[in-house]
Amino acid sequence: MRKGIHPGYGLVVFRDRAANHAFLTRSTMTGAKTVEWADGRTYPVVDVEISNVSHPFFTGTARVLDTAGRVERFERRYGKRGGL
Repeated sequence: MRKGIHPGYGLVVFRDRAANHAFLTRSTMTGAKTVEWADGRTYPVVDVEISNVSHPFFTGTARVLDTAGRVERFERRYGKRGGL
């Protein structure tokens, strides 16, 4: 890689504010705030709105949409489309 054109790649704490969960990983993102991690070191922290702990897909609370019912309701309301 060419020197000087890539952002720094280091350890960063991502903190999910909705679920009160944090995890340490490597990233090019940096935060203005810092937090002391369990190992006693201080790392930059990036607050995120949602993570795998709070996202409905990963928690199993995702709703399944009834697309067939929606299509039938649309066809009843507006009629079936003529052939093109």
